Amino acid sequence: MKNTLLTLFCISITIHLSHAQDYKTTADKLLTEAIENESVIGLSGGFSVGGEVKWMGAAGYSDDEAKIKFTPSTLTRIASISKPITAIAVMQLFEAGKIDLDKPIQHYLPDFPIKSEGAFTIRQLLNHSSGLDDYKNKKEMENQTNYASLSDAMKVFEDRDLISVPGKEFHYTTYGYVVLGRVIEVVSGQPYTDYIQTNILDPLAMNSTGVEHVGSTYPNKAKLYHKESNGKIKVADLHDLSNRVPGGGFYSTAGDMLKFGDAILGNALINEATTEMMFVDSGLKKEGNGYAMGWYLYGDNPNYGPVYGHNGAQTGASAFLMLLPQVETSIVVLSNTSGAMQEVTNITIQLFDVAASSRGEE
Repeated sequence: MKNTLLTLFCISITIHLSHAQDYKTTADKLLTEAIENESVIGLSGGFSVGGEVKWMGAAGYSDDEAKIKFTPSTLTRIASISKPITAIAVMQLFEAGKIDLDKPIQHYLPDFPIKSEGAFTIRQLLNHSSGLDDYKNKKEMENQTNYASLSDAMKVFEDRDLISVPGKEFHYTTYGYVVLGRVIEVVSGQPYTDYIQTNILDPLAMNSTGVEHVGSTYPNKAKLYHKESNGKIKVADLHDLSNRVPGGGFYSTAGDMLKFGDAILGNALINEATTEMMFVDSGLKKEGNGYAMGWYLYGDNPNYGPVYGHNGAQTGASAFLMLLPQVETSIVVLSNTSGAMQEVTNITIQLFDVAASSRGEE
């Protein structure tokens, strides 16, 4: 059965605008309604067209108890939107001839245990067909252990059996991206975070993006909230992201995420041929949206063409980054409330038409 998100992309959501600046009012209203409906505590959003930021806005609170307003510059967890960042790093090293996507993982990490199910490759890690499983239980998902390195984090799962033969089935796993992060370190000769900083964040001036470290203080960082199944929102317990950094350990802002999206659309980090290859569907995900190398494939929108992107959901975060290459549009929505993925998804999709209406209106 196709999931709701793919179905929504096939619907044209028509938003009528009465004059030139109404698209900003319309976009702002989408955010304020999410607060009025008590869907989230705080959120920010934005879109760019042709590399130009047309709108950014925010609503609600970064800290509800202290009544600190959420702004577009509020630092927010982006959860699994970290995966496309790691995927771009891998493809940069592929372009440089330092990574062969189809070499067994032991070619780069010779100490990684050999599995009876077979050897998996970099490509299979990127498209979630390695056979590695995801978090084993809630304890791993809500991790409270600090891991000093990616090598230490890998010890949690590296000795486990695979759950499928490599290359045969799609099984989403953040742990697979931890392995990719370690490959980046070995191949580049740099710590993962240093490589990302030097080759992605600094070139794009993503000055408000980084890896979250428990115990560190981040001015202007959102407090974490969780929406329970009964609709009530409560302060969420902080957990340690050091067990998943390359697959879910980053924080960012709406503005920085638009810079990243625009860089993908403009081939600023990898060349056009590599970008096209990165977005080829593996064909292994049999239900719902397809998956390529680090990106979900949301099908063709009838008005705007192919839609790529990635969502992110973890404690204190519901986030979405979507790219519409045919119309050169990047769209992002970030919230500090987990359990609110459907609301964030709905807003992101509604911004398709709002972004389209902004063309030539400045």
